[in-house]
Amino acid sequence: MELVAKETGGLLLVQVLERRIDAASAIQFKDRMRDLANRTAGNLLLDMSQVTFLDSSGLGAVVAVMKLLGPGRKLELAGLTPTVDKVFRLTRMDTVFVIHPQLPESLRDAS
Repeated sequence: MELVAKETGGLLLVQVLERRIDAASAIQFKDRMRDLANRTAGNLLLDMSQVTFLDSSGLGAVVAVMKLLGPGRKLELAGLTPTVDKVFRLTRMDTVFVIHPQLPESLRDAS
């Protein structure tokens, strides 16, 4: 699972450089995100602009990462592709996560 992380202003920006987060990769994703989240005490922003497919296992892994952060930290999402966005809307997870249509302008140079 290829993820790239960069800390900027107390926020950990994590870019998913994979096309799919599914049953075959969900455990790897969750384990890698746990390692990255332990690097900082701040919030995380997950750039999913390259992810074109997310199944229920992948969605469960994203939710698990949010729970792993605990109540004092937030996991926000950015750049959901139309198919992935549809999964979040159909499962009503769009009401649980802050979802940015694209990576905020101030963070584009950090990626």
